[in-house]
Amino acid sequence: MPINVPDNLPAIEILKNENIFIMEKMRASHQDIRPLRIALCNLMPLKIITETDFIRILSNSLIQIELDFFYMDKHDSKNTSKEHLNIFYKTFNQIKDNRYDGLIITGAPIEHLEFEEVDYWNDMKKVLDWSSSNVTNTLHICWGAQAGMYYHYGIPKYPLEKKLFGVFEHQIIENKMPLFRGFDDTFFTPHSRYTETREKDIQQHSELSLAAYSEEAGVHVVVSKNNRQIFVTGHFEYNPSTLKTEFERDKAKGLPISLPKNYFPGNNPEAKPAVKWRASANLFFINWLNYYVYQETPFNIEQIGQQQAF
Repeated sequence: MPINVPDNLPAIEILKNENIFIMEKMRASHQDIRPLRIALCNLMPLKIITETDFIRILSNSLIQIELDFFYMDKHDSKNTSKEHLNIFYKTFNQIKDNRYDGLIITGAPIEHLEFEEVDYWNDMKKVLDWSSSNVTNTLHICWGAQAGMYYHYGIPKYPLEKKLFGVFEHQIIENKMPLFRGFDDTFFTPHSRYTETREKDIQQHSELSLAAYSEEAGVHVVVSKNNRQIFVTGHFEYNPSTLKTEFERDKAKGLPISLPKNYFPGNNPEAKPAVKWRASANLFFINWLNYYVYQETPFNIEQIGQQQAF
């Protein structure tokens, strides 16, 4: 089934040109089915690109999805117009009384800051606390994953000597976990970050399971023992050109940046990037929506928070 998004969202035309099936609200309202309600907390500065990436990958689900965007209204977005935010986004205060089958919290380019130094950290804590009672399953991405593990479990983040940047091979640690059904023994995922979560901190915590790991990139996927929270330090959702754009941006700013690993054929930045993660990324999100959201969420959405963990 396609994903149901607001009419006139800029991502619609982009994805239709990619042959991605998007259902706009007018058509979706005539289908006799309860869609999954997914909220996307978009912390990225280039919000339209991030919207497009997540809609693209969520659209492969067999289940109809109704997607709500929200953002930290205390933070001034310099890269997305107020008009776009006013039309397509809600603030947390506007959605906090809602219940959602799933929540996605994106990354944010603020790793150099301690969590308490982030200007919207108090609001972020409210979102993380709210997710425990109003959401069936929360998927945390990159900085969102580090923030979630820190807030819920006290897991720290550590600075890296240089940016972890590229496409890295990973091994599945928990191969019987529904999240990785259908996966090969190894799979690739992009990473782009300056901080890390350490394996020993995860393994020493009784409420967390290390699910996927990379010899080069370290901790990748962590799942809470109650299966209500998933933390992903990489970026399954990245489109083929994301790392190229980031490399060119950092280079233009004069920042110390190396070519993304395992990305440009022959390490030639003029070559078309090699996409190695698309199949595993689609399967990961299908498994998340099916096993951790659809199979676990109650039919009456108002009962979310009352169901037992599986």
